[in-house]
Amino acid sequence: MTGLPEKTILRALAGETLKTPPVWMMRQAGRYLPEYRATRADAGGFLDLCYNPDFATEVTLQPIRRFGFDAAILFADILLLPQALGMDLWFETGEGPRLNPVTNVAELGRLKGKDDIHDTLAPVYQSVKQISEALPKETTFIGFAGAPWTVASYMIAGRGTPDQGPARKWMYTDPEGFGKLIDLVTEATIEYLAKQVEAGAEVIKLFDSWAGTLAGSCFEDYALKPALRIATELKSRFPDLPIIAFPRGAGGGYIKFADQKVFNGLAIDTSVPADWARDALQSKITVQGNLDPMLLVTGGEALERETRRLLDILGDGPYIFNLGHGITPDGDPANVEKMLNIIRG
Repeated sequence: MTGLPEKTILRALAGETLKTPPVWMMRQAGRYLPEYRATRADAGGFLDLCYNPDFATEVTLQPIRRFGFDAAILFADILLLPQALGMDLWFETGEGPRLNPVTNVAELGRLKGKDDIHDTLAPVYQSVKQISEALPKETTFIGFAGAPWTVASYMIAGRGTPDQGPARKWMYTDPEGFGKLIDLVTEATIEYLAKQVEAGAEVIKLFDSWAGTLAGSCFEDYALKPALRIATELKSRFPDLPIIAFPRGAGGGYIKFADQKVFNGLAIDTSVPADWARDALQSKITVQGNLDPMLLVTGGEALERETRRLLDILGDGPYIFNLGHGITPDGDPANVEKMLNIIRG
């Protein structure tokens, strides 16, 4: 991995405060863009889009062409890893992903090992290679994976759930068996992300979308410790690799992530007060976030006010402007343009 000094995302993740903070958006390649919808229609299904390197490259580049974001993020899905581990994965129209669930320790035997995932994921690595070669030289390329707790919660329930109840039930009733699943996902995630870096990813982001459902010591055991294990091992292989953590909903637990020197950036969700993030986090780590995605639907004065407020509060430290969660399908590209014009002055 090479980091060019003109890449503003890399400068921010190295702790530099920039006059104009770099900006990208979670889910910036997605259904709010007409060109994405057209490409997805050509591809057929969502998984066809993920596993076809030409299609995945095209949709990753679309928001870069249109908006000139400072970073591109690989177009993929966090559930490609469970599929590579041997689970069936499909998408129900209007309802989201489905997996054939793993519900107890005995069923772990039907999963593959960490070294057996790469045949399934080879098209993703090819996408990384193609994207890294096609991006403008000033654009940082971000690879990613789901964090073990979030990925495991889907594997256990077979779908998204409101409270990750099935995973929490297994966690409390059979911590040893549950720990084996977390260990497997953690080790597989390390190998998956290492291949992304080898193929051209310059930054890694770890998405723990359901970290906020973990209480007490479970947050440390199943959100913090697996993320640390992944980041530490990646850094041992790629010492200069910047890593962004996103333990969504962590509340005060964000401080525990900020205290770990192995992370370079910390993405904060919409519930985190910007002034608290400035005071509690930003002296320790680069902060990324956290505009409400709804403002890219509604636009207007509220969008301008909140964008400027985040810049005023967080812009005097190491900062990457982003959303507090992914842009929604009803986001308006004109509002994205307006946001960018405010940030860039």
